Amino acid sequence: MTHPAQPKASHFINGEYVEDTSGTPIPVIYAATGEQIATVHAATPAIVEQALSTAKAAQKAWAKMTGTERGRILRRAADIMRERNHELSVLETYDTGKPLQETLVADATSGADALEYFGGLAASLTGEHIPMGEDWVYTVREALGLCVGIGAWNYPTQIACWKGAPALACGNSMVFKPSETTPLCALKVAEVLHEAGLPAGLYNVVQGMGEVGSALVTDPRVDKVSLTGSVPTGKKVYAAAAEGMKHVTMELGGKSPLIIFDDADIDNAVGGAINGNFYSSGQVCSNGTRVFVQKGIKEKFLARLAERTGNAIIGDPMDEATSFGPMVSENQMNIVLGYIEKGKEEGARLICGGKRADKNGFFIEPTVFADVTDDMTIAREEIFGPVMSVLDFDTEEEVIARANDTEFGLSAGVFTNDFSRAHRVIGQLEAGSCFINSYNDAPVEAPFGGVKASGVGRENSKEAIKHFSQVKSVYVRMGDVEAAF
Repeated sequence: MTHPAQPKASHFINGEYVEDTSGTPIPVIYAATGEQIATVHAATPAIVEQALSTAKAAQKAWAKMTGTERGRILRRAADIMRERNHELSVLETYDTGKPLQETLVADATSGADALEYFGGLAASLTGEHIPMGEDWVYTVREALGLCVGIGAWNYPTQIACWKGAPALACGNSMVFKPSETTPLCALKVAEVLHEAGLPAGLYNVVQGMGEVGSALVTDPRVDKVSLTGSVPTGKKVYAAAAEGMKHVTMELGGKSPLIIFDDADIDNAVGGAINGNFYSSGQVCSNGTRVFVQKGIKEKFLARLAERTGNAIIGDPMDEATSFGPMVSENQMNIVLGYIEKGKEEGARLICGGKRADKNGFFIEPTVFADVTDDMTIAREEIFGPVMSVLDFDTEEEVIARANDTEFGLSAGVFTNDFSRAHRVIGQLEAGSCFINSYNDAPVEAPFGGVKASGVGRENSKEAIKHFSQVKSVYVRMGDVEAAF
């Protein structure tokens, strides 16, 4: 009997499921058990061509529709996603291994929020009138055309919607390639959109590894590339897109600082550190993995952190009592275990965790290192797993300089009860998505994205509209034209 996670076919093109078994098989492994639960096939050149040509052909008519009409379809898709939240959350858990406790509230719901938000904005996308005496200029906000979305494996449903919703609201078409590690959820997003009335060809999903991504990014018909991924991948894709002068959004990794001053509420600060390191088993790009704690509260903070980390329920992700799931893949688990060994070798003090959990599947215990110094590998490199580095600091000036001493700049957080200090410190941190007395909130209403090596452009909010559209300006002369001869 086939597993319930097995999709109807590998790809979704022109409004329907499409299969081509001559593509390389991609096994879908359930991270909680290590078992293969489904198979999809990488897109062949013929599949890539079918997706791009149908997306190109469908886009013009879609852009000609009113924003109200486009928005209505996106709003309907949001309603369908909310109605099916349970089954979509179960699929997300099969795809990623994240606990159902988490996927029920963070994944399809976030995708639905994006569809609803951009559906609501679609009708408001207007230009402006610029008076020039008796002459005038008007601007028109136009679609870019054909957009390519490339997803990461940590939030497959959410990323498919975070990219698709603003692209479609602006009148673009999209070809989306999910990560080969988590190929299932984007197919359901496409299915829901078409059920909601999206015309065929506007949102297509193709599977594959790097070569499929490369074929999409370098195709001359593509006008825009939006990638969520690592910094090394981002540099390659950005360079390839630049060859064709394509628009890009790059949502890349981080090694974000979370700064806890000694006047902070300890339990809130510990909660922020847990959310910023152990949610999704640490597989979140914006995680605050360098936790700077002022020396006055260091031991108190560590004691409370160890106590609360001990409350994590590690187990079957399908059990809603489970609060901590496996790594997404065996490969990712091994990468993270390698970083944990480096932390031990380089002299960090292990507070808790530090090893693979005694279970089937790719589980690592939530791990905390204290006495971490700025030059240790675990404090420099993005680990993308449940490994928290706690660093000591004395003064505000010192911690700001150390927090900024990184190539990355995705997120930053501050815990303090002194609000003038909170805003002063956040104002000096080099990061795009910041938090005060909180961590890792990502409402669709707020822009999300990084500075420095963490990326370019912004996802979500009205900012995303700017990244999926372009402005045409038209000068209108009312009188005669003067010329030199």
